[in-house]
Amino acid sequence: MPEPDGPADPAVPETVSTYLRLRGLEPSARAYRKRRRRTDDDENAPFTPGRDPRGVGDVLAQLTRESGWDKELAREDVVRAWSDVAGDDTARHTRPVAFSQGTLTVQADSTAWAKQLQLMRAHILSEIVRRFPEAGVESIRFIGPDVPSWKWGPRTIPGRGPRDTYG
Repeated sequence: MPEPDGPADPAVPETVSTYLRLRGLEPSARAYRKRRRRTDDDENAPFTPGRDPRGVGDVLAQLTRESGWDKELAREDVVRAWSDVAGDDTARHTRPVAFSQGTLTVQADSTAWAKQLQLMRAHILSEIVRRFPEAGVESIRFIGPDVPSWKWGPRTIPGRGPRDTYG
């Protein structure tokens, strides 16, 4: 009766089949499994493409690119570098507050600053597009300071409001 790992021919003596198996000349089931495992593990073999060490910055750049975060990070860079884009004096009186559908909204300290920035809109927009093309800024909207309004809030009523009691 032949061995399970031995030759299929019963004419080969057991000593010869053992010798051949130990020399690796006749594949046994165990040797086949070991060899197969090694060939399936090609991705971890040394000196293959993709095995070179990389810096953390390169790994993070690849992660953001693959995850599709480039646009959002570029928008954050616009906000972070606002003083470089608009100028130090302008940045002291303004701040980016919102970004929606390609429009960057910038709030100014006063209505005079908002009006002045409207005159500088083309220059500021071209600087943003030049420095951060992947941010997707198509236009800029300048608004004045937030002031309390008589028309908005939890206790508003329809009508002219408090002015109708003066006359």
